[in-house]
Amino acid sequence: MTQTPLQHSAETPAAASPAPPVAKKVPTERTHHGDTFVDNYEWLREKDSEEVVAHLKAENAYQEAVTAHQEPLREAVFQEIKGRTQETDLSVPNRKDDWWYFSRSVEGKEYGIQCRVRAQNSGDRVADWTPPAVVPGVEIPGEEVLLDCNVEAEGKPFFSVGGSAVTVDGNLYAYAVDNSGDERFTLRIKDLRTGELLPDVIENIFYGVSFSPDGTRIFYTVVDDSWRPYQVKAHVLGTPVTDDEVIYQEDDVAMWLGFELSSDRRYLVLGIGCSEYSETRLLRLDDPAATLTTVISRDERVLYEAEPFLLEGPAGQKTERIVITHNRNAVNSMVSLVEPSELSKPLAEQQWTTVVEHSEDVRVNGAGVTSTHMVVSVRKDTIERVQVISLAGLGTPAQESPVEPAFDEELYTAGVGGSDYEAPVIRLGYTSYFTPSRVYDFVLPTAELPSGELLLRKESPVLGGYNGDDYVATREWAEAEDGTRIPLSVLRHKAVARDSTAAGLIYGYGSYELSMDPGFGIARLSLLDRGIVFVIAHIRGGGELGRHWYENGKKLSKKNTFTDFIAATDWLAASGWVAPDRIAALGGSAGGLLMGAVANLAPEKYAAIVAEVPFVDALNTILDPELPLSALEWEEWGNPIKDPAVYEYMKSYTPYENVRPAAYPKIAAVTSFNDTRVLYVEPAKWVQELRNKTTASEPIVMKIEMDGGHGGASGRYVQWRERAWDYAFIADSLGATELLPGAGLK
Repeated sequence: MTQTPLQHSAETPAAASPAPPVAKKVPTERTHHGDTFVDNYEWLREKDSEEVVAHLKAENAYQEAVTAHQEPLREAVFQEIKGRTQETDLSVPNRKDDWWYFSRSVEGKEYGIQCRVRAQNSGDRVADWTPPAVVPGVEIPGEEVLLDCNVEAEGKPFFSVGGSAVTVDGNLYAYAVDNSGDERFTLRIKDLRTGELLPDVIENIFYGVSFSPDGTRIFYTVVDDSWRPYQVKAHVLGTPVTDDEVIYQEDDVAMWLGFELSSDRRYLVLGIGCSEYSETRLLRLDDPAATLTTVISRDERVLYEAEPFLLEGPAGQKTERIVITHNRNAVNSMVSLVEPSELSKPLAEQQWTTVVEHSEDVRVNGAGVTSTHMVVSVRKDTIERVQVISLAGLGTPAQESPVEPAFDEELYTAGVGGSDYEAPVIRLGYTSYFTPSRVYDFVLPTAELPSGELLLRKESPVLGGYNGDDYVATREWAEAEDGTRIPLSVLRHKAVARDSTAAGLIYGYGSYELSMDPGFGIARLSLLDRGIVFVIAHIRGGGELGRHWYENGKKLSKKNTFTDFIAATDWLAASGWVAPDRIAALGGSAGGLLMGAVANLAPEKYAAIVAEVPFVDALNTILDPELPLSALEWEEWGNPIKDPAVYEYMKSYTPYENVRPAAYPKIAAVTSFNDTRVLYVEPAKWVQELRNKTTASEPIVMKIEMDGGHGGASGRYVQWRERAWDYAFIADSLGATELLPGAGLK
């Protein structure tokens, strides 16, 4: 095996400072639009090379040596996470058809156990849709185990379930498993009457599976060589997989394909799209002669989602309608109702009925239906909310006003957690920064109960003497150079004094219109208990303030994401809470690109930076359409292959290509060998270049999980240790390793 120049060995004396691995330089030229870039480390992409694997292992050995003194702190944080978590627990049962489905977790076991118990149909709808009382660790009469993930994961380096489904009659259970972390799953089907597996096994499928209503077919998605989902296929049970029908194949490399069943399960709904426009195709499942029909062609460049359903008229007759959430003349989207017959006309001539009007202040995220109500997800004042509208009179002057479940806190997240089409309730998930996750059933409004009713089914227990009153969450605002106000969520322990001495951590993402919504995190308490002020920067490129907020942080406006984060950092430095020289930054994936960008732009503002699965070689990746997901990224960043302006703009901020002589802070790049979204090679190259250019002596390390995927390792205890590693690195770098008086586990 070729020896890499690692500059250290196992015989290195413990007292000596370890030297980082030095990768050899193999200059590779890349030329686009007359510009040539020389990349010395592209050879690290050779994943099967023994030399590359040896280098990555040396990187791990180096980071282990450099951070060895943090091990007691890592162990303390891990024990705090473990001590606050009720390890033997269960989810709230969720009814589907004639069964209640739920999962159990057991102390000492890494994975959940999927279970079910039969439901009752007494005719009392409220009673029939009240979840059974299931006790942690106690089996109830009639309980069935569908899948013990601990048994499935035994002896495997990685384990993840990418989808499951049950037939309407409850007899067959399908589940898809990944044992490597590359997000390619193997589908198996179990006969729940016998416990035996069917001979049908389908390899290399993508997320999501669904049975046809009659239980004779199962639908699944396949990815192409670039890891883009491009086929939806149907497998007839008991037939060879080679005979599986391709329901639809999407050949446009810039379009993503997915599917679901309509809420009433009469249609297969195919969603095809990118971040700027989309196309929905429908297949009627109860008609063997049915073919795919298109709702709105992608040629119209409308971004939308559509769902067919039956709308009951005044005389009790039911007519076909399609509810469309769309951005047609509505940048923040709106909801319309259309008759299927209208779709045969040119778009400009179609008659649509407005159900939810467009608003400059409210972003409409989506709409679905139950048998009695439309359920709408909206975002207002950065907060995601749920509204319900009765189907009676929908789209007519008699349409009722939306009803919104009311919550007490200012900063929270409420979202629909799934519901059966016929249910008189919808399941809601609720959380805030210091309120553990709650599960509610919202009883849908009726004439007798016009405001509906919130029924708390569970609040996730937090052990260790947790008291939410010990912590404070506030909404603050930073100001960008162009005058834009940037919302911040500022979290702290109430014992932290505002005397400019505390440590601070700022977290950001800012891409793909994803919002960093309020949510409870047990692990985060370990930082707050050590006096670290935790700031979440809701920067442009995310979706917190509507579609404009996203569009002003993508493509040729992408740098707003980075400068917004720096403005948020400046706010924190001047806030009176923290010492300006005790601020760290954290981000992952596209947020890892953010970390690399701000490290280049303002390294002096941070004591430490942790970049998780960081997209730091973005330009090089997007220039190669053969790499995973590259073509799909063009709608987010622009297409540098065809557009010289995009190429020049991206090259001006891509982290790897803009590393410069500067005093970089402590930096940790955390990645996984089998990540298919952001390849390990990106941080591997980045840390080499950082070490070449930095004028400081702070360590720059890479931690690589050799058995993990984009989300890291798979078991919960392993994931807790990974989080403990990140947080110990940050706390140690900030000199915030000791608990505040009275803080910590009780």
